[in-house]
Amino acid sequence: MKNLTLKNITQVCGGEYHGQKDLYEREVSSVTTDSRKVEKDALFIPIVGERVDAHRFIPQVMAEGALATLSERPLEDESHPWILVSSSLEAVKKIAAFYLEGLHIPVVGVTGSVGKTSTKETIASVLSQRYRTLKTLGNFNNELGLPLTVFRLRESDEIAVLEMGISNFGEMSRLGEIARPDTCVITNIGTCHLEFLGDRDGVFRAKTEIFQYLKPDGHIVLNGDDDKLIRVREYQGIQPVFFGLGKNAQVYCDQVQSRGLKGMSCRIHIREDDGPAAGERTFCVDIPMPGRHMLYNALAAAAVGVIYGLTDGEIQRGIEQQESISGRFHMIETEKLLIVDDCYNASPMSMKASLDVLQDGSGRRVAILGDMGELGEEAGELHRQVGAYAGTRDLEVCICAGPLARHMAEAARETGSGGQVIYEPDRDSLIKNLRRYIRAGDTVLVKASHFMRFEEVVKALQEL
Repeated sequence: MKNLTLKNITQVCGGEYHGQKDLYEREVSSVTTDSRKVEKDALFIPIVGERVDAHRFIPQVMAEGALATLSERPLEDESHPWILVSSSLEAVKKIAAFYLEGLHIPVVGVTGSVGKTSTKETIASVLSQRYRTLKTLGNFNNELGLPLTVFRLRESDEIAVLEMGISNFGEMSRLGEIARPDTCVITNIGTCHLEFLGDRDGVFRAKTEIFQYLKPDGHIVLNGDDDKLIRVREYQGIQPVFFGLGKNAQVYCDQVQSRGLKGMSCRIHIREDDGPAAGERTFCVDIPMPGRHMLYNALAAAAVGVIYGLTDGEIQRGIEQQESISGRFHMIETEKLLIVDDCYNASPMSMKASLDVLQDGSGRRVAILGDMGELGEEAGELHRQVGAYAGTRDLEVCICAGPLARHMAEAARETGSGGQVIYEPDRDSLIKNLRRYIRAGDTVLVKASHFMRFEEVVKALQEL
């Protein structure tokens, strides 16, 4: 890995090197915190977790061919190189920042309350039409996940699309110190993590910490339909590029048509106000995932594509070739059902968006909704608001499961238009009774916050 010699690693993390001097200038082949993924000449970084202290795996990984390990405490066995550090977690962030800076490749940082992952996926699909693109995998978007994503980069990569997730003030600053993005994309300011951020103004302040780490000649891409983000008129001389459904945005769309659960179609407009390409470009695109929120993903990706010089054809192909991922509006068709697996995470905003998309389902439309996390003192009321909204949708069955989902069920019954509303106290009781509620030919939406582990509900539905 470029410049990741044991010498540089020691200096970057303020550590103390122990081991053979002739290995001090050796580069490591990879960096990992997972003892099961150690490769020859890797650097192992043992993290002290709530359940497991990975220092106990150091003898194992060294025996399997690791070049060196970090350690927060002195090691008795000095037959292999090791670096004493005060904190492995702080060290992994410093090493990642150093490594990324040395690669000199553009970084697109994606954040927001809702839609980070799907927007990141669409942007990466677009950029990959021209560039060798690395993107965040899964939920590797926090203070440990982001460095591990950075360590997957190699010199052959040409651009990185990094998802950046937070739940409290200061976290975005710590992520920004690592990523130092050339382009910042913010999808929206919603009601996620209110337990720590207080209200939407708090969410706005926390998310926009990312601007402090933007490269001086960088770009800002924002949702122009968001009442908080539209207030950003410039940041240290950088004028934002806005995307949205209205014509006031530089990147917008019209001629919107739903193709049911097969996706959306629209015409994208890109307005450039200066330079040799000044004027307006338009092209039509078929978005392969359903829901009006997917329009925003496509528009954000188009805005980023323009920044990095892609043609209309490349942007169109990238949008049309994106693939859904498990847990995020992933369609699963069984012999009996069409399951809409959207259970990776949930917020009031994303719950309502998913319920809207379910309207296009065939057969009976069934919503299985679970608790939403980190909503603070307003959690009960926010669950009631989602339930009330579900009651206005054209659903045959609305199943709410979980302690907080009780508020959903109550509100859905109060505002319901005739569909059946069912409450189950937890996930296990829901799974036990699924056969009573689901029929062949149903379209079933499954959505809840990740801690509810509703992927087990999806699995149970597939086995019906």
